[in-house]
Amino acid sequence: MSDTIQPYIARRKAARPASPLVSLIVPVFNEEEVINQFLKVVSEVMTGAGLAHEFVFVDDGSRDTTAAILSERFAAGLPGRLVGLSRNFGKEAALTAGLDHAKGDVAVVLDADLQDPPELVPQMVDGWRAGYDVVYGLRVDRTSDTAVKRGSASAFYKLFNKLSNIDLPHNAGDFRLIDRTVIEALKELPERNRFMKGLFAWVGFSSMALPYERPARAAGTTKWNYWKLWNFALDGLTGFSTVPLRMWTYCGAGVAALAFAYALILVLRTLVFGIDMPGYASIMTAILFFSGIQLLSIGVVGEYVARLFNETKQRPIYLVRDVIAGSHSGKETDAGTQGRRENDD
Repeated sequence: MSDTIQPYIARRKAARPASPLVSLIVPVFNEEEVINQFLKVVSEVMTGAGLAHEFVFVDDGSRDTTAAILSERFAAGLPGRLVGLSRNFGKEAALTAGLDHAKGDVAVVLDADLQDPPELVPQMVDGWRAGYDVVYGLRVDRTSDTAVKRGSASAFYKLFNKLSNIDLPHNAGDFRLIDRTVIEALKELPERNRFMKGLFAWVGFSSMALPYERPARAAGTTKWNYWKLWNFALDGLTGFSTVPLRMWTYCGAGVAALAFAYALILVLRTLVFGIDMPGYASIMTAILFFSGIQLLSIGVVGEYVARLFNETKQRPIYLVRDVIAGSHSGKETDAGTQGRRENDD
């Protein structure tokens, strides 16, 4: 622990209540195969640990019976609420909706597939009681993922930390506990292209890692594919770094310097040896190479321009179809039901 943050941690530890209300934020999209198992496991863990809790399920436009199952469970007395979005806005928007509707002293973000082990939640709460504002799960074993996914994820974390000015912990996903102070800080961030892992890191606050082995999905299939992951990575890099833009300034300067040097060589060679007939192949190679460089640089600029365009539209991050409250959920208000603002892709 750094000596610079130790006084803050000590003050928070002294002020933390022994029995916080834990909001369990769970984005769901077509999870009918696993949702009952998830509720059984999590409820047993939370009850066994004696932790007061509420569920904040965010239905991100499910097309199966996920909403019907959850509606029945809340009607039967499950604490918390089901926030039904008007369509599929994506996991980042669903997480934002969950944070907006969480009422607890702390929030824990969980996936419904049980790859985020619920039995770690009490340990996260212990870390919070010790004074930390964020306790994040650190995946030390990802054998349940494919070799391609593990390799691409590792490359992304390394590239992101080199290009951005924030430190994104390697193999730390969305599975984490965050204090109410952090929740309120996240709610102040207005961007529409949301990369939640980056936002969690950007707000800072004292944090600790909780290592765990990532199991396979309990049921169902992942909703991510490599194309979605690629676009997700682009959102992360362009949202937290301008290095890709700045890189082309240096690239252009380097290419211009080479062009001037080559032009000087041609002039000197012509003065010394006379005029010769340049080769067609070399000319075409140069044209194609520099055309490719120009198109690539325009594409990088276009990625940033597209995100600026989405930001200026000021569309909501999400829209809520309905909020179904369970027991001990408190009075629902209209605040946040229209969502904060984000682009819809």
